[in-house]
Amino acid sequence: MTTQPYNQLAMSGLKKLTATKLSAWVQQATTQDQGRVMSRIPQLALADQHWFAVHICCGTDNYSQGDTACVFPLMSVIKPFLLLYLLEHLGSETVFEWVGVEPSNAPFNSLEQLVADRSRPRNPMINSGAITLADKLPGIDARDRTQKLCQWLNQHADCQLQLDEAMLESVRSSDKGANQAIADNLAQAGYLNNLEAALDTYEQICCLSGKVADLAQLGKLLTTDSAQAPQHRRTVNALMLSCGLYEASFATSVRIGLPIKSGVSGAVLAIVPGQGAIACYSPALDSIGNPVAGLALIETLAQELQLNIFG
Repeated sequence: MTTQPYNQLAMSGLKKLTATKLSAWVQQATTQDQGRVMSRIPQLALADQHWFAVHICCGTDNYSQGDTACVFPLMSVIKPFLLLYLLEHLGSETVFEWVGVEPSNAPFNSLEQLVADRSRPRNPMINSGAITLADKLPGIDARDRTQKLCQWLNQHADCQLQLDEAMLESVRSSDKGANQAIADNLAQAGYLNNLEAALDTYEQICCLSGKVADLAQLGKLLTTDSAQAPQHRRTVNALMLSCGLYEASFATSVRIGLPIKSGVSGAVLAIVPGQGAIACYSPALDSIGNPVAGLALIETLAQELQLNIFG
Protein backbone atom coordinates (compact mmCIF):
# COMPACT_ATOMS: atom_id res chain seq x y z
CA MET A 1 0.00 0.00 0.00
CA THR A 2 1.34 3.42 -0.96
CA THR A 3 0.45 6.75 0.57
CA GLN A 4 0.97 10.34 -0.53
CA PRO A 5 3.71 12.30 1.23
CA TYR A 6 2.39 14.73 3.85
CA ASN A 7 3.39 17.81 1.82
CA GLN A 8 1.32 16.56 -1.13
CA LEU A 9 -1.66 15.90 1.11
CA ALA A 10 -1.38 19.38 2.62
CA MET A 11 -1.61 20.91 -0.85
CA SER A 12 -4.45 18.71 -2.08
CA GLY A 13 -8.03 19.70 -2.66
CA LEU A 14 -9.31 23.25 -2.42
CA LYS A 15 -5.96 24.45 -1.05
CA LYS A 16 -4.59 24.10 -4.60
CA LEU A 17 -7.13 26.54 -6.00
CA THR A 18 -5.98 29.91 -7.34
CA ALA A 19 -7.93 32.83 -8.76
CA THR A 20 -6.28 32.29 -12.14
CA LYS A 21 -7.31 28.64 -12.29
CA LEU A 22 -10.83 29.47 -11.18
CA SER A 23 -11.18 32.15 -13.86
CA ALA A 24 -10.17 29.71 -16.59
CA TRP A 25 -12.54 27.02 -15.33
CA VAL A 26 -15.43 29.49 -15.03
CA GLN A 27 -14.90 30.51 -18.66
CA GLN A 28 -14.90 26.88 -19.68
CA ALA A 29 -18.10 26.11 -17.75
CA THR A 30 -20.01 29.12 -19.06
CA THR A 31 -19.27 28.51 -22.74
CA GLN A 32 -21.19 25.22 -22.84
CA ASP A 33 -24.81 24.65 -23.78
CA GLN A 34 -26.58 26.77 -21.19
CA GLY A 35 -29.94 25.03 -20.91
CA ARG A 36 -33.12 27.00 -20.24
CA VAL A 37 -34.30 29.29 -17.44
CA MET A 38 -37.26 28.04 -15.39
CA SER A 39 -40.41 29.58 -16.90
CA ARG A 40 -43.15 28.12 -14.70
CA ILE A 41 -42.56 30.74 -11.98
CA PRO A 42 -42.79 34.20 -13.62
CA GLN A 43 -40.28 35.88 -11.31
CA LEU A 44 -37.68 33.18 -12.02
CA ALA A 45 -38.28 33.57 -15.74
CA LEU A 46 -36.90 37.13 -15.53
CA ALA A 47 -33.38 35.83 -14.88
CA ASP A 48 -30.76 36.20 -17.61
CA GLN A 49 -29.62 32.75 -18.69
CA HIS A 50 -26.04 34.04 -18.95
CA TRP A 51 -25.77 35.14 -15.33
CA PHE A 52 -23.13 33.20 -13.44
CA ALA A 53 -21.64 33.54 -9.97
CA VAL A 54 -19.41 31.36 -7.84
CA HIS A 55 -18.20 31.67 -4.26
CA ILE A 56 -15.90 29.13 -2.65
CA CYS A 57 -15.16 28.96 1.08
CA CYS A 58 -12.02 27.12 2.08
CA GLY A 59 -10.93 27.78 5.65
CA THR A 60 -9.91 31.43 5.79
CA ASP A 61 -9.64 31.62 1.99
CA ASN A 62 -12.56 32.77 -0.16
CA TYR A 63 -12.83 32.98 -3.94
CA SER A 64 -15.59 34.85 -5.78
CA GLN A 65 -16.16 35.46 -9.47
CA GLY A 66 -18.96 36.50 -11.76
CA ASP A 67 -22.30 38.13 -11.02
CA THR A 68 -21.88 37.91 -7.25
CA ALA A 69 -24.28 40.79 -6.54
CA CYS A 70 -27.24 38.78 -7.87
CA VAL A 71 -29.84 37.87 -5.25
CA PHE A 72 -31.75 34.66 -5.88
CA PRO A 73 -34.11 32.33 -3.98
CA LEU A 74 -32.64 29.12 -2.67
CA MET A 75 -35.63 27.08 -3.82
CA SER A 76 -34.79 23.40 -3.27
CA VAL A 77 -31.31 24.16 -1.92
CA ILE A 78 -33.12 24.96 1.33
CA LYS A 79 -34.03 21.28 1.72
CA PRO A 80 -30.73 20.07 3.27
CA PHE A 81 -30.91 22.90 5.79
CA LEU A 82 -34.55 22.22 6.60
CA LEU A 83 -33.43 18.67 7.35
CA LEU A 84 -30.41 19.82 9.37
CA TYR A 85 -32.54 22.21 11.42
CA LEU A 86 -35.05 19.49 12.34
CA LEU A 87 -32.32 16.95 13.09
CA GLU A 88 -30.71 19.44 15.45
CA HIS A 89 -34.00 20.29 17.15
CA LEU A 90 -35.86 16.97 17.12
CA GLY A 91 -33.29 14.23 16.51
CA SER A 92 -32.95 11.68 13.74
CA GLU A 93 -35.27 9.07 15.26
CA THR A 94 -38.20 11.48 15.14
CA VAL A 95 -37.40 12.99 11.73
CA PHE A 96 -37.06 9.66 9.97
CA GLU A 97 -40.43 8.53 11.23
CA TRP A 98 -41.80 11.01 8.66
CA VAL A 99 -39.48 10.55 5.67
CA GLY A 100 -37.27 7.85 4.20
CA VAL A 101 -33.69 7.89 2.99
CA GLU A 102 -34.06 6.08 -0.36
CA PRO A 103 -33.00 7.70 -3.67
CA SER A 104 -35.67 8.37 -6.27
CA ASN A 105 -35.47 7.81 -10.00
CA ALA A 106 -38.51 10.01 -10.65
CA PRO A 107 -38.84 13.82 -10.99
CA PHE A 108 -38.65 15.88 -7.81
CA ASN A 109 -42.41 16.60 -7.87
CA SER A 110 -43.59 13.13 -8.83
CA LEU A 111 -46.98 12.12 -7.44
CA GLU A 112 -46.62 8.70 -9.06
CA GLN A 113 -43.51 8.00 -6.99
CA LEU A 114 -45.34 8.94 -3.79
CA VAL A 115 -48.33 6.76 -4.65
CA ALA A 116 -46.05 3.83 -5.48
CA ASP A 117 -44.37 4.29 -2.09
CA ARG A 118 -47.74 4.12 -0.32
CA SER A 119 -47.62 7.84 0.49
CA ARG A 120 -44.39 7.69 2.50
CA PRO A 121 -41.96 10.36 1.20
CA ARG A 122 -38.94 8.58 -0.19
CA ASN A 123 -36.37 11.16 1.00
CA PRO A 124 -36.17 14.79 2.25
CA MET A 125 -34.64 16.15 -0.97
CA ILE A 126 -37.76 15.74 -3.12
CA ASN A 127 -40.92 17.80 -2.76
CA SER A 128 -42.99 15.23 -0.88
CA GLY A 129 -40.29 14.89 1.77
CA ALA A 130 -39.70 18.61 2.09
CA ILE A 131 -43.43 19.43 2.31
CA THR A 132 -43.74 16.84 5.08
CA LEU A 133 -40.81 18.31 7.00
CA ALA A 134 -42.05 21.88 6.46
CA ASP A 135 -45.22 20.78 8.23
CA LYS A 136 -43.12 19.82 11.28
CA LEU A 137 -41.22 23.10 11.70
CA PRO A 138 -41.86 24.79 15.06
CA GLY A 139 -43.92 27.98 14.95
CA ILE A 140 -47.46 29.27 15.24
CA ASP A 141 -47.98 29.68 11.49
CA ALA A 142 -46.09 29.53 8.19
CA ARG A 143 -44.59 32.99 8.54
CA ASP A 144 -43.38 32.30 12.07
CA ARG A 145 -41.88 28.96 11.03
CA THR A 146 -40.06 30.58 8.12
CA GLN A 147 -38.71 33.39 10.28
CA LYS A 148 -37.45 30.95 12.91
CA LEU A 149 -35.64 28.84 10.31
CA CYS A 150 -34.20 31.92 8.60
CA GLN A 151 -32.96 33.40 11.87
CA TRP A 152 -31.34 30.12 12.88
CA LEU A 153 -29.54 29.81 9.56
CA ASN A 154 -28.36 33.42 9.58
CA GLN A 155 -27.12 33.10 13.14
CA HIS A 156 -25.28 29.81 12.71
CA ALA A 157 -23.96 30.36 9.18
CA ASP A 158 -23.23 34.09 9.46
CA CYS A 159 -25.21 34.81 6.30
CA GLN A 160 -27.95 37.29 5.42
CA LEU A 161 -30.90 35.38 4.03
CA GLN A 162 -34.22 37.17 3.67
CA LEU A 163 -37.67 36.18 2.48
CA ASP A 164 -38.20 37.55 -1.06
CA GLU A 165 -41.83 38.71 -0.94
CA ALA A 166 -42.05 39.33 -4.70
CA MET A 167 -40.76 35.83 -5.41
CA LEU A 168 -43.22 34.37 -2.93
CA GLU A 169 -46.14 36.11 -4.63
CA SER A 170 -44.89 34.81 -7.97
CA VAL A 171 -44.70 31.26 -6.61
CA ARG A 172 -48.21 31.58 -5.21
CA SER A 173 -49.53 32.80 -8.56
CA SER A 174 -47.92 30.00 -10.57
CA ASP A 175 -49.32 26.57 -11.35
CA LYS A 176 -48.70 24.44 -8.27
CA GLY A 177 -50.96 21.53 -9.11
CA ALA A 178 -48.23 18.95 -8.60
CA ASN A 179 -47.38 20.13 -5.08
CA GLN A 180 -51.06 20.44 -4.20
CA ALA A 181 -51.68 16.86 -5.33
CA ILE A 182 -48.66 15.67 -3.34
CA ALA A 183 -49.88 17.51 -0.23
CA ASP A 184 -53.39 16.10 -0.65
CA ASN A 185 -51.96 12.59 -0.79
CA LEU A 186 -49.72 13.18 2.23
CA ALA A 187 -52.61 14.61 4.25
CA GLN A 188 -54.89 11.67 3.41
CA ALA A 189 -52.15 9.31 4.59
CA GLY A 190 -51.75 11.20 7.87
CA TYR A 191 -48.28 12.66 7.20
CA LEU A 192 -49.41 16.31 7.47
CA ASN A 193 -50.90 18.02 10.51
CA ASN A 194 -52.15 20.98 8.46
CA LEU A 195 -52.15 20.77 4.67
CA GLU A 196 -52.52 24.50 3.97
CA ALA A 197 -49.88 25.51 6.49
CA ALA A 198 -47.48 22.84 5.20
CA LEU A 199 -47.71 24.10 1.61
CA ASP A 200 -47.51 27.74 2.69
CA THR A 201 -44.44 27.03 4.81
CA TYR A 202 -42.79 25.07 2.01
CA GLU A 203 -43.33 27.90 -0.47
CA GLN A 204 -41.99 30.50 1.96
CA ILE A 205 -38.82 28.64 2.90
CA CYS A 206 -38.06 28.03 -0.78
CA CYS A 207 -38.20 31.81 -1.27
CA LEU A 208 -35.52 32.53 1.31
CA SER A 209 -33.00 34.44 -0.77
CA GLY A 210 -29.44 35.67 -0.73
CA LYS A 211 -26.26 36.03 -2.74
CA VAL A 212 -23.87 33.29 -3.78
CA ALA A 213 -21.63 34.12 -0.80
CA ASP A 214 -24.57 33.51 1.56
CA LEU A 215 -25.11 30.11 -0.04
CA ALA A 216 -21.44 29.19 0.44
CA GLN A 217 -21.67 30.29 4.08
CA LEU A 218 -24.64 27.97 4.52
CA GLY A 219 -22.54 25.18 3.09
CA LYS A 220 -20.02 25.62 5.87
CA LEU A 221 -22.68 24.31 8.28
CA LEU A 222 -22.12 20.92 6.66
CA THR A 223 -18.32 20.89 6.90
CA THR A 224 -16.35 19.46 9.79
CA ASP A 225 -15.59 22.79 11.46
CA SER A 226 -19.24 23.70 12.10
CA ALA A 227 -21.00 23.57 15.47
CA GLN A 228 -23.67 21.15 14.29
CA ALA A 229 -23.70 17.58 15.56
CA PRO A 230 -21.32 15.44 13.48
CA GLN A 231 -23.89 12.68 12.98
CA HIS A 232 -26.40 15.20 11.64
CA ARG A 233 -23.88 16.67 9.20
CA ARG A 234 -23.02 13.18 7.99
CA THR A 235 -26.68 12.34 7.50
CA VAL A 236 -27.41 15.46 5.47
CA ASN A 237 -24.27 15.07 3.34
CA ALA A 238 -25.09 11.42 2.62
CA LEU A 239 -28.59 12.33 1.46
CA MET A 240 -27.28 15.17 -0.70
CA LEU A 241 -24.87 12.74 -2.33
CA SER A 242 -27.52 10.12 -3.07
CA CYS A 243 -30.61 12.30 -3.62
CA GLY A 244 -29.61 15.96 -4.08
CA LEU A 245 -29.80 16.08 -7.87
CA TYR A 246 -32.92 13.94 -8.28
CA GLU A 247 -32.66 11.40 -11.13
CA ALA A 248 -29.15 12.60 -11.92
CA SER A 249 -27.86 11.96 -8.40
CA PHE A 250 -26.27 8.56 -8.96
CA ALA A 251 -24.55 9.43 -12.25
CA THR A 252 -23.27 12.69 -10.79
CA SER A 253 -21.97 11.02 -7.64
CA VAL A 254 -19.96 8.68 -9.87
CA ARG A 255 -18.49 11.58 -11.90
CA ILE A 256 -18.03 14.16 -9.13
CA GLY A 257 -18.22 12.33 -5.82
CA LEU A 258 -19.41 15.24 -3.66
CA PRO A 259 -22.63 15.97 -1.75
CA ILE A 260 -24.54 18.42 -3.99
CA LYS A 261 -27.97 20.08 -3.88
CA SER A 262 -29.57 22.09 -6.65
CA GLY A 263 -32.60 24.36 -7.02
CA VAL A 264 -34.66 25.51 -10.00
CA SER A 265 -33.58 29.11 -9.40
CA GLY A 266 -30.12 28.09 -10.62
CA ALA A 267 -28.60 27.73 -7.16
CA VAL A 268 -26.32 24.76 -6.59
CA LEU A 269 -24.19 23.91 -3.55
CA ALA A 270 -21.43 21.33 -3.23
CA ILE A 271 -19.85 20.30 0.06
CA VAL A 272 -16.20 19.28 0.22
CA PRO A 273 -16.13 17.52 3.60
CA GLY A 274 -13.31 18.70 5.80
CA GLN A 275 -12.39 21.47 3.36
CA GLY A 276 -15.18 23.87 2.49
CA ALA A 277 -18.13 24.64 0.24
CA ILE A 278 -18.65 25.58 -3.42
CA ALA A 279 -21.72 27.68 -4.25
CA CYS A 280 -22.79 28.62 -7.76
CA TYR A 281 -25.64 30.52 -9.34
CA SER A 282 -26.48 29.85 -12.99
CA PRO A 283 -30.18 30.12 -13.85
CA ALA A 284 -30.18 28.03 -17.04
CA LEU A 285 -31.23 24.45 -16.23
CA ASP A 286 -31.01 21.06 -17.89
CA SER A 287 -34.07 18.87 -18.55
CA ILE A 288 -34.04 17.49 -15.00
CA GLY A 289 -33.92 20.94 -13.38
CA ASN A 290 -30.24 21.16 -12.44
CA PRO A 291 -28.07 24.22 -13.26
CA VAL A 292 -25.92 23.48 -16.30
CA ALA A 293 -22.98 25.86 -15.86
CA GLY A 294 -22.81 25.53 -12.09
CA LEU A 295 -22.60 21.76 -12.23
CA ALA A 296 -20.04 21.95 -15.04
CA LEU A 297 -17.79 24.11 -12.89
CA ILE A 298 -18.19 21.87 -9.84
CA GLU A 299 -17.29 18.84 -11.96
CA THR A 300 -14.16 20.57 -13.26
CA LEU A 301 -13.14 21.62 -9.75
CA ALA A 302 -13.66 18.08 -8.47
CA GLN A 303 -11.54 16.59 -11.24
CA GLU A 304 -8.75 19.16 -11.35
CA LEU A 305 -8.39 19.48 -7.57
CA GLN A 306 -9.09 15.82 -6.78
CA LEU A 307 -12.03 16.58 -4.52
CA ASN A 308 -13.91 13.29 -5.00
CA ILE A 309 -14.55 11.92 -1.51
CA PHE A 310 -13.99 8.39 -2.80
CA GLY A 311 -10.39 9.16 -3.76
